[in-house]
Amino acid sequence: MPKRTTRHNRTAPDTDTREKTMRPLWSGTITFGLVSIPVNLFPGNRDSRVSLRMLGPKGRPLKREYVGAEKGNELDESATTRGFEVGKGKYITVTDEELERLAPEKSRDIDLRLFVPSQDVSPIYFVRAYFLTPADKSGKAYRLLAETMQRKERVGIATFVMHGREYLVAIFAENGILRAETLRFADEIRTASDLELPKIAKPRAAGVRKFETAIKKATKRTIDTKEMRDEYAEAMLKLIEKKRAHDENVVEMEGRQRGPAKVIDLMEVLKRSLGEGKKSRRAA
Repeated sequence: MPKRTTRHNRTAPDTDTREKTMRPLWSGTITFGLVSIPVNLFPGNRDSRVSLRMLGPKGRPLKREYVGAEKGNELDESATTRGFEVGKGKYITVTDEELERLAPEKSRDIDLRLFVPSQDVSPIYFVRAYFLTPADKSGKAYRLLAETMQRKERVGIATFVMHGREYLVAIFAENGILRAETLRFADEIRTASDLELPKIAKPRAAGVRKFETAIKKATKRTIDTKEMRDEYAEAMLKLIEKKRAHDENVVEMEGRQRGPAKVIDLMEVLKRSLGEGKKSRRAA
């Protein structure tokens, strides 16, 4: 364990534009034994489609400032320091230099330490999902590793450093593609005993059969992703669109507005990296 330190068909854009909009979050190499496979890391999740920002008079966006807890006086970031509370109103301060010394050694390797059966990695440890794509013509080795892991139903446990922090990750192989899940540490997970659950008598057989019938009636072979909808976000977007159509509650600050952010087409990245997108690109 490492030391803790602190998602239609479309016309394909031109190659230069695609390269600019599909930058990986991190690049490095999967290593284990004598094997080295260059990879790129892309986020497997994206933030909510509905993000509300605090506005002031005349629609001006607000920002947060550091203020004193007692007097409320505004402080410059240079006048602040970090501290760990060891008692009520008592802190141990830590300097930036001390944090730098504790930071893990910079590395571009995903160090695969071991492989375990898939069922041994509980989802309760998952923090954030990522996709790993082959880089630098490593498609053949990448595919070989993914298919072998999937056939053997194994998950790789690895560590890597990103943005100055060391992460523990589980690497899964699904349909020839590698997916990484950053993991929580053991002391971050609660157990049933921590919750002090009350003792409940064993249910009667008739009650169990009743629930079995209900579960069987509602059972499907696969989950329908169309049912995994954020109804609150959809309702919020409808409200916003309605207000915009009626020019209602619209405020606009002076100055140039940025256009919408471009979304990464991750499947196109995977196809291109694995050499499967050549035909579709020629057709486009």
